[in-house]
Amino acid sequence: MINVSNVSLRYGSRKLFEDVNIKFTPGNCYGLIGANGAGKSTFLKILSGEIESTSGEVSINPNERMAVLKQNHYEYDEFSVLKTVIMGHTRLYAIMEEKDAIYMKADFTDEDGMRAAELEGDFAELNGWEAEADAAELLIGLGIMRDKHDLLMKDMEGNEKVRVLLAQALFGNPSILLLDEPTNHLNLESIKWLENFLAKFEGTVIVVSHDRHFLNQVCTHIADIDFGKIQMYVGNYDFWYESSQLAQRLLSDKNKKVEEKRKELEEFIRRFSANASKSKQATSRKKLLEKLTLEDLAVSSRKYPYCHFKPEREAGKQLLAVEGISKTVGDEQVLNNLTITVNKGDKIAFVGPYGQAKSTLFQIVTGELEADAGTYTWGVTTSQAYFPKDNSSYFDGCELTLVDWLRQYSKEQDEGFIRGFLGRMLFSGEEALKKASVLSGGEKVRCMLSRMMLQAANVLIFDEPTNHLDLESITALNNGLIDFDGTILFVSHDHQFIQTIANRIIEITPNGIIDKMMTTYDEYLDNEDVKRQRELLYR
Repeated sequence: MINVSNVSLRYGSRKLFEDVNIKFTPGNCYGLIGANGAGKSTFLKILSGEIESTSGEVSINPNERMAVLKQNHYEYDEFSVLKTVIMGHTRLYAIMEEKDAIYMKADFTDEDGMRAAELEGDFAELNGWEAEADAAELLIGLGIMRDKHDLLMKDMEGNEKVRVLLAQALFGNPSILLLDEPTNHLNLESIKWLENFLAKFEGTVIVVSHDRHFLNQVCTHIADIDFGKIQMYVGNYDFWYESSQLAQRLLSDKNKKVEEKRKELEEFIRRFSANASKSKQATSRKKLLEKLTLEDLAVSSRKYPYCHFKPEREAGKQLLAVEGISKTVGDEQVLNNLTITVNKGDKIAFVGPYGQAKSTLFQIVTGELEADAGTYTWGVTTSQAYFPKDNSSYFDGCELTLVDWLRQYSKEQDEGFIRGFLGRMLFSGEEALKKASVLSGGEKVRCMLSRMMLQAANVLIFDEPTNHLDLESITALNNGLIDFDGTILFVSHDHQFIQTIANRIIEITPNGIIDKMMTTYDEYLDNEDVKRQRELLYR
């Protein structure tokens, strides 16, 4: 258990947290959420002892071991992958190092023998004999196969290092897990593996993530940082989101009768009580939810951008025909005789482990790359707006203000119109005069979305649009694309984003495609015919 008592953190006159009192108990997974800059990662560092709070204290039971997902990807460059994972259990690793050093001595003494025997006992007690096998199992679950376990960390790719550090945090059955964005750089299979791991984990988990599906799958509670406080909610992310939206609606509608408000609240509680993410907590959670009152639903200070895509004209029946497209990048053939027909109203999620294939297809059909073979034809009534995975060419070295940057893509040149548009995307007042070259990753994405909205296209093409966005912006974009009355082609690793938007799934494999129309992503994943096709096409 972690007990936080009267914790405050100040930077000069700025108060990040004020008198936080909260308990995190075993058997629960807490999703730590908050707007960008609210202090999520900072709070995790206070819990781990990496930084000290201005006042108050954090205490854990003395026999409990805490593991933290490391953020320094270069810290273990000179160690092997397998050893890096085992180093996650500092006491076990120290015993192994001391034991090996004693056995390497040329002048082995009686005292050395006694110390070695003592270490062997501690080693066995900590399951040291299974350490390498357990570490290997974690790595394989996260997609790092055995042929890489003896490599040095410096020889691993950046996304592979993240997975090794995640395995390090999970190793050795810690009592407490602190995970800051654990799904970054994980594919959907690895995320599913992690969800299952955490579902079985009996200790305390505190996680920061922008992946709503992941939070819904693993969280029993949501700890919301807002107004310099941390408010605890029983339930997953969807419960927190729906309750906060309900609070906003009830607060804004002063004319509703109290009884009508309570009926809405009761219906809301009934709906969520019947859908607990973990069955073993369903009964206790239902009791807690039934005690909820209107006063318990705090109104959030968060701001959501306004994402609304409205086509200037409706597309005809002929959308896009891709015929026999092939493309080699470097020494690798990423597309091989690809043929696809896109229909009016399709919202297609392109999935599969080969990200370069999907990005290359989008670059070809938007005219940014030329295919080695094959053709593509857009319908004459179509107009396209494209969101690339790499947007650096739009911003690097650009000294324009955001007003002038966005004006480049607008038929309406009036500054008031441009400022109003930027305001809806959370760039108000002086923010609209920032230079495009100094924007953060999330701000650049919001600018690119503004550009796409101004284009008023009837076909939208997105390559990983949720990268760098906070939960509020992801939710706003997600809702905007659900409402969009046009055609969408997109790539995403956000499960909920795919599930709620797509009505067609296309998986690009090395030996062809799997194409399922009129299906959701969850239905696609559970489809037995798809599973059999996948086994054949990945051989």
